[in-house]
Amino acid sequence: MRRKRLSKPEPVVPAEILEEAKRSVSADKLKKAVKCVVCGGEASGLPDQLCWVCRRLKISAWHEVEQQMPAQE
Repeated sequence: MRRKRLSKPEPVVPAEILEEAKRSVSADKLKKAVKCVVCGGEASGLPDQLCWVCRRLKISAWHEVEQQMPAQE
C-alpha cells in the first residue's frame, strides 16, 4: 500500500506579513545592546541602565531602607 501524497497546505499567515515580522525582529537584533552598569548584563533602555535583576535589588533595598527609617527615629 502506498500513501497518498499530501498537498501543500495553504499558509496561515500571508507572506507579506511574515516578511514584515522577520524584518522587524532582525531590526531589533541590530540595535546596540545596553549593558547594565552594575553587572554588565543586558539592560533595558530606561535611564538608569539596569538589568531587571539589579533593578529589583535596587527597589527592594529602597523598600528596606524606608522600613528601617521610622525605627531609627
